[in-house]
Amino acid sequence: MKTLMIILVAAGLSAAPAAFGAEKGKKDDPAHVKKDIADHRAMAEAHLNAAKCLESGKPEKECQGQLAKDCKGLAIGKYCGMKHRD
Repeated sequence: MKTLMIILVAAGLSAAPAAFGAEKGKKDDPAHVKKDIADHRAMAEAHLNAAKCLESGKPEKECQGQLAKDCKGLAIGKYCGMKHRD
């Protein structure tokens, strides 16, 4: 169930990358929008890789550690900008 949630959220992030995190005044700046899109795609890819890691049977701690490395500088928190329910 957790893996499915990760995949669905990552897909949602890649489908609407400009809808999140735009700061006032920068929203319409084309360079900011391009960077925001790239960041969201990178976060989505990191989450997809975490899902694949979990599906492969590796320990959650190992997969979350790789997620943290992949997201360094992209998002906040140990879950790459996403808070898990459990």
